Amino acid sequence: MNLEGKVAIVTGASRGIGRQIAIQLARSGARVVVNYAANEAKALEVTEVIRQSGGEAVAIRGDVAIVREVEALFAGAMEAFGQVDILINNAGIMECVPLAEVTEELYDRHFAVNVKGTYFACQQAMKFMGAGGTIINFSTSVSGAMLPTYSVYAATKGAVEQLTRQLAKEFGPKDIVINCIAPGQVSTELFLSGKSPELVDSFRRMNAFGRLGEPEDIANAVELLVSDRSRWITGQTLRVNGGFN
Repeated sequence: MNLEGKVAIVTGASRGIGRQIAIQLARSGARVVVNYAANEAKALEVTEVIRQSGGEAVAIRGDVAIVREVEALFAGAMEAFGQVDILINNAGIMECVPLAEVTEELYDRHFAVNVKGTYFACQQAMKFMGAGGTIINFSTSVSGAMLPTYSVYAATKGAVEQLTRQLAKEFGPKDIVINCIAPGQVSTELFLSGKSPELVDSFRRMNAFGRLGEPEDIANAVELLVSDRSRWITGQTLRVNGGFN
């Protein structure tokens, strides 16, 4: 993929899927804004990997759950690179809790990060992104499996999918495409946290290939959707899950 001359913001890019996306977009020629909420050291590691490979990257802190920090993220991107062409709304949280144990705080935090963060980042993209821009939001393939304890997380991702559909015709007149990627189970710290080896093994058996996805599998799909060959695809959700459901 040739992304020369493009500038990409990747939220939640200090680790996991976001980290791999940032590295691969830079490898394809994009200048990358590595967003992080708390772990500056990890974010700087990502920028260093990119720079050692000949790319350009900056790390900008910002909690996407706070609108003024989303605004500051875009302002920082414009100051660093003068444009924004690609937005990857990767930042998200997931805590699997039975319905009876869900607190108001847990509920509000999930919707603030996963939905509110995505929504207001899209709003900033509407202000700063020009023709030929691309937005990728993140959902989950878990929503189709009706797994217990995932109710809050899956609800936020259902909202993101609907948001993606709704915004497609608002972005279309500006020649900006917006799509959603719904990964299956991916071997990341976020997914593996709190899960027993037996549970993880059961997830491996749920897809067609008998393995967990890797961050590269998702980053490859992102590269496909931000390429110029995908300009006629918008408002869609691509389930990148190895045949999970």
